Amino acid sequence: MPMAIIMLGLVFYPIIRTFIFSLQRYKLTEPDKVGFIGFENYAAVLRSPAFHYAIVNTLLIMGIVLIVGLFSSIVVALILYGKTRLSGLLTAVAVIPWALPPVVNGVVWKFIFYPGQGFLNKLLYNLDLIDEPVRWLNTRFGTLLIVGLIVAWRTIPFCAIVFLANMQSIPQEVYDAAKVDGANSRKTFLYITMPHLMPSVAIALTNLTMSSINVFDEIAALVGFRNMGQPLLIYNYTETFSFMNFGYGSAITYIIMIASGVFGYFYIRSLHFGGGKS
Repeated sequence: MPMAIIMLGLVFYPIIRTFIFSLQRYKLTEPDKVGFIGFENYAAVLRSPAFHYAIVNTLLIMGIVLIVGLFSSIVVALILYGKTRLSGLLTAVAVIPWALPPVVNGVVWKFIFYPGQGFLNKLLYNLDLIDEPVRWLNTRFGTLLIVGLIVAWRTIPFCAIVFLANMQSIPQEVYDAAKVDGANSRKTFLYITMPHLMPSVAIALTNLTMSSINVFDEIAALVGFRNMGQPLLIYNYTETFSFMNFGYGSAITYIIMIASGVFGYFYIRSLHFGGGKS
């Protein structure tokens, strides 16, 4: 009963209330004009060029996260799978980016890519590779690339641990039989390891996708709430809290929530599917 009360008050009530807002003209700067308008906010959002711009930015971030995150996760898992005395320490170190709060990750990377005397610019100066500071975050695609790398860096540890657990569940006898049959490392990985990792690939892809859609803290810490390169959640925040347009912002929230819910559904299915295979 206490948990049910908490869920009703902190989850279901806000969801219902937000949906009611999304059906209204609800702008705090015009409190005398609040009224029911049906699905006009949703239609306005779907027609908005700014919304389309934010979708493209989110998809670009997602593409970078999926490519970098999936490949790097498998590589990290293979490194951790090796039986060495440092395996425990390496595993603990690999988990650090995932354990840090997203806003901390954003601040750390901001110091690295700071346009003036950031760490990366200083490093390139010392190597005599540049003559003046590179403004890494002053272009749309440069910002999206860096945000994608940051989100991938944060999500790689979780995905790598999932792959590592899957690798450890593969019977050693299978590898021994492949070795007897003369299979080299490449063929062993392609024809034994990768097929067994397919359930984990589904989990990793879904997790990476959801992380890409819900990126907020990193980009807020990195460049703030500027329009250039803003993904969906930053666009939602500015419309709702900067322009005080709660009706329009609530409609954006519901569209994002539906998209996240679809990916979340497949994420839960992949968890069950992966558990059945393990």
